[in-house]
Amino acid sequence: MKRPHRIAPALLAAAALAGCATSSPDAAIAPVQRQLRSVAGADVARWPDAQAPAAETRARIDALLGAPLTQDGAVELALLHHRGVQADLADLGLTQAELAQVTRLPNPGLSYKRTTSGDEIEREVGLHIGLGRLLLMPLARTMAEQQLARQQVQTTITLVGRIADVRRAWVEAVAAEESLAYLRQVHEAAEAGAELARRMAQAGNFNRLTLAREQSFEADALLNLARGERARDAARERLVRALGLWGEDADRLALPDRLPDLPAQPLEQPDIETRALAQRLDVQAARTATEQTARSLGLVRVTRFVDAIDLGLTRAKTSDGHRSRAWEVGLELPLFDWGDARVARAEAIYTASVHRTAEIAIDARSEARSAWRHWRHTWDIARHAQTVLVPLRQRISEENLLRYNGMLIGVFELLADARDQVGAVRTAIDARREFWLADADLQQALLGRPRLDAGSSPAAASTAADAGGH
Repeated sequence: MKRPHRIAPALLAAAALAGCATSSPDAAIAPVQRQLRSVAGADVARWPDAQAPAAETRARIDALLGAPLTQDGAVELALLHHRGVQADLADLGLTQAELAQVTRLPNPGLSYKRTTSGDEIEREVGLHIGLGRLLLMPLARTMAEQQLARQQVQTTITLVGRIADVRRAWVEAVAAEESLAYLRQVHEAAEAGAELARRMAQAGNFNRLTLAREQSFEADALLNLARGERARDAARERLVRALGLWGEDADRLALPDRLPDLPAQPLEQPDIETRALAQRLDVQAARTATEQTARSLGLVRVTRFVDAIDLGLTRAKTSDGHRSRAWEVGLELPLFDWGDARVARAEAIYTASVHRTAEIAIDARSEARSAWRHWRHTWDIARHAQTVLVPLRQRISEENLLRYNGMLIGVFELLADARDQVGAVRTAIDARREFWLADADLQQALLGRPRLDAGSSPAAASTAADAGGH
């Protein structure tokens, strides 16, 4: 009769081993903040609050929008303001809540039984609890913690992808602004040349062919200006979406006049593949998922027989005042299902997870090499355009200006040379834009890209859930 009192401490000890996790989302968000700050160098000290934005956050947003937005400022603004970031953090809170649920003791079952035998009435009250789930709580907690860690890495990868999108959108928008400013200058010069040609033709100093050429150049400049305005508007809207701006904040967005200068010297990356494998978050997520699947395989093997154990305590009282207590253990007999199918399923999922992890690692090495080579090629091209092509065109223009001042060539030969210089300047702007886009791609290649199948499959999560009994 006293055995139930000896069982109770054992149950409490098992529950203590399982522990109890907090349901606050801050506990899940903090590691993502630290990891994002370390790998991406992003200022994530202030996270946005969709329900009640903090006054200091609003003040920081106003400060960023009050001056021309730098690339780093654009990243910070997106992390502070974008609703997609808030949704990613809410998903982390969901996973944290699931971890807290796993660590809660299972609710006991209460039963009441009334038996009548002649004049005798027996009342029985029973208390039952799932012993198998209680004993597996420490393992289930471990599984849930690994799932949360994997979700944190995936969230960080998603945020890294958002940062890369912001950087690319910023480069495109600033390059479009710079190109449009130059196209306006070209159009003003072409318009002046066309007006001069029209007056010269009226005075009889120009023939119709020369006039048509100047008018054609002015028409082309006007067309290119319209295309530049269209490209500027489209690039600006892409940046506005990447930043999550709307309304007055979108109207206040100001950008620098030109892209930053190129680095003085190209970076040397002899260990680019090693860095990628060590830093890429998708590789880390794949490894974590594979480890989690391996643990779930062992858990499935354990729960083949212990998952269906029930412990029950009963207390009975008859009409004549006689009282009795009892305890019982129920065990499912593995007569038809020995759990071998569940084990085979878990082994297949683990094998697939290993191969997916290897695939992600191979792709990571290739993406890192490709991004680095693209970075170096774009640097060489932009450097050549900036230090060779444009200076040569400027030197030619200076020589032609000297000839014009010496009355060796006319004004329209000088204008024709200016038209040739337009192409060189636009080439240099495009080359610098391509370089900074390649720089953003290289940073993402070293940190990883979002993948839905980072080392596991949806079946792996269901296997872990089935094994953990939650």
